[in-house]
Amino acid sequence: MIENKTPKECLEKLLPVRDALDVFQGKWKIQIISVLIYYENCSFKQLKEAVKGITPKMLSKELKDLEVNLLVDRIVENTRPVSISYEITEYGKSCTPVIKALYNWGDTHRKTIIEEIEKKK
Repeated sequence: MIENKTPKECLEKLLPVRDALDVFQGKWKIQIISVLIYYENCSFKQLKEAVKGITPKMLSKELKDLEVNLLVDRIVENTRPVSISYEITEYGKSCTPVIKALYNWGDTHRKTIIEEIEKKK
């Protein structure tokens, strides 16, 4: 019941959700995380190809944000020319249940919408 709960308690419950949304915000981060969870390690070019529609500038920005949030590591290999790859961190792998839950919900949602459209035909 709403009468038994204070606005402060509600805010305290929302703060972790807001934090998570800040990390996952935008249309690209979840896709990048998903690709890196699946492959574990990718070059910039491989990520660009896997995340359809993202520009190199946006990919670079999103990867930096994910690094700051400890979800992705940037690996610089001492080769000629220098090769750079990105991998999901152990902490980043903790996003796996969230990604799976989003996938499952999205899959069910898509099927539900398609079924409703088919019923109306």
